[in-house]
Amino acid sequence: MSLRLLPRSLGGQLLALLLLALAVTQGLGYVLFADERSRAVRAALGLEAAGRAANVALLLGDAPADLRASILRSADSPLVSFSLAAEPAVARDSADAAEFIARMQQILGAAGQELHADIHTRTLPLAPPPGPPGVMRPMHEVMMGERAEPVEMSLSIRLAGGDWLNVRTMFNRPELQMTPQALLPLALMAAAVALVALVTARRVVGPMRALAAGADRLGRGIDAAALPLSGPTEVRETTQAFNRMQERLTRFVADRTHLLAALSHDLRSPLTAMRLRLEMLEESDDTERLRRLVDEMQEMVEATLAFARGAAQSEASAPLDLAALLADLAADAGAGRASLAPAAPLLATVRQTALSRALRNLIDNAIRYGGSAEISLAEGGGLARITIADRGPGLPEDQLEAAFAPFVRFETSRSRETGGAGLGLAIARTILQAHGGDVQLRNRAGGGLEAEVRLPLGEG
Repeated sequence: MSLRLLPRSLGGQLLALLLLALAVTQGLGYVLFADERSRAVRAALGLEAAGRAANVALLLGDAPADLRASILRSADSPLVSFSLAAEPAVARDSADAAEFIARMQQILGAAGQELHADIHTRTLPLAPPPGPPGVMRPMHEVMMGERAEPVEMSLSIRLAGGDWLNVRTMFNRPELQMTPQALLPLALMAAAVALVALVTARRVVGPMRALAAGADRLGRGIDAAALPLSGPTEVRETTQAFNRMQERLTRFVADRTHLLAALSHDLRSPLTAMRLRLEMLEESDDTERLRRLVDEMQEMVEATLAFARGAAQSEASAPLDLAALLADLAADAGAGRASLAPAAPLLATVRQTALSRALRNLIDNAIRYGGSAEISLAEGGGLARITIADRGPGLPEDQLEAAFAPFVRFETSRSRETGGAGLGLAIARTILQAHGGDVQLRNRAGGGLEAEVRLPLGEG
């Protein structure tokens, strides 16, 4: 069976393979049984024909010569023909004729006639019995037909007067019999195998599906309880290992996020003290440069705190109309700076504050570098697809992915007013990936940059 023809599910594949194995083994067993049955039937027919030939030889030995022709005609049948000749039709015995010779010798007893027997297969049917057409000829045709490879047995028995009784018999292999009674055991076994396969698959597939759902939730950053241990030992061990991994990853991410937030928060105090000291100094070029440096550090601290809050994901998920959210964000950006294409209401289960921050960052990025943002919303394949495009200079193809790295800025003026801190896209991607989605950048035909957001409509 080609692997492409197998069902895609584990339960379906298990059932298909078990039924295939059952069909192959039962088919081979049936063929072996039929061959053994054929051998047994042929042996029985051969022994019956040998016994009949020996009895006819005894009868001919005791009968007058003028009655021999009548005896031979009476002994003929559709399957066996008898004839007298001066020479034997069989000169030597075949290898598998010993059993039939022994049968004839047992019947002939003390007569001790010379015997020969030959058994072989032919592809031609036995010739019809001699004489005019009658009851025996159609019976012969019905019983023999034109079947392939009938078995022919030829016997030669030397009579007391020196003549040879030549006997020729032919019988076909028994046909296969496919009756409802013969197929019933196979159907019962197939039903039992299907039941066992379904129960086994359910015990394995159920925990595996729960494991897949848990892995998906972990990838979205959703805090979830440990998975229950169920199923066979191997599946239980896999689930237990996943629970340990989930606990360690959750603790690791939480520790690093809290550390980052604490460092950024603690930096606010010295920055505030530096700002106060600068206010007490006389104005000069040096104080102005120091003030700009402090402002840049303050912006980086605030951006880092926002990044940490986006990774912390303490907000609960709730259903939200994405079309309404995008309309509010476009209105907040200001008339002429952001426009939303007409979109039907589209509900998704999200963390509203975090998602608003991610989409606002993308809109602000489009306005900062392209002057305006063109927003559209569509649905496809169970995903919400949000496009935020601008008509700015775009980015080189090899830098589209690097733009999402933290603190990466492609604005050459180094001004915080025009280039930001370099965390806007990183925060947006972190939040969207925590919802099970993602964001990709691509250059637009005719100039400009386009950010495509893919967001699952289910629980984020």
